[in-house]
Amino acid sequence: MSADLFSLRGKTILLTGGAGLYGRGLAAMLADAGATLILAARDVAKLQTLAEQEIAKGNRVLAESLDQGQEASIQALHDRILAQHGPLDGLVNNAVLRPMEGARGGAAQFAESMRVNATGVMLMHQVFGTSMAGAGRGSIVNIGSIQGMIGPSYELYEGTSMGDMPPDYFFHKGGMLNLTRFYAALFGPQGVRVNCLAPGGFFNQQPESFLKRYNEHTMLGRMADETDLGGAVIFMLSDASRYITGVNLPVDGGYTAK
Repeated sequence: MSADLFSLRGKTILLTGGAGLYGRGLAAMLADAGATLILAARDVAKLQTLAEQEIAKGNRVLAESLDQGQEASIQALHDRILAQHGPLDGLVNNAVLRPMEGARGGAAQFAESMRVNATGVMLMHQVFGTSMAGAGRGSIVNIGSIQGMIGPSYELYEGTSMGDMPPDYFFHKGGMLNLTRFYAALFGPQGVRVNCLAPGGFFNQQPESFLKRYNEHTMLGRMADETDLGGAVIFMLSDASRYITGVNLPVDGGYTAK
């Protein structure tokens, strides 16, 4: 199979939330794969710093402002990209807001989470997916979570100060799975594919007791690092996956299969 199938050269890709835990690694790998990469989030200064690092490597990366909780901001970003680059070839919905303070977080926190993580994600599909469908091409990759597939494992957190798990994350990541299927069916006849990836836990200097328990839950015996998700994202954006749509792919070291 030609390596060109896995290339993103000539493709314009939008990555939301590019400065976060997942986003930094994804940004570097997508840029290295040849994409014209547009990073979008509320903190444009952080994105600009990341973009300048990639530009210094010879990659083409731009930073844009996006408040995913505001429909006007989503529409304005779409219009700017369309005017400057034309319809997107790929969209990676990676941005997430974590306002809820554990299982006892209040209704206002839950509603704020849904505004960004549910309504906002729907609008990203509706606004960007519609123009991609009008162009007859494109791939949307939603960054979900294994927490959208399974229930919480409270035993992992025993004896740590990592805090409680909030219900909103499980709710909107679970909803993302069927939202993916909905838009895959809606946009498929126009040549737009929509898929979801479900990452497991990423290593981020967690307590040793948590790491030991978590690693034992996986088949590979470790948490993910910042390079482990990018390959799957590139595959889903590239022509190598041109007959794949509506799927959820766990990228979790075998956690959900064990």
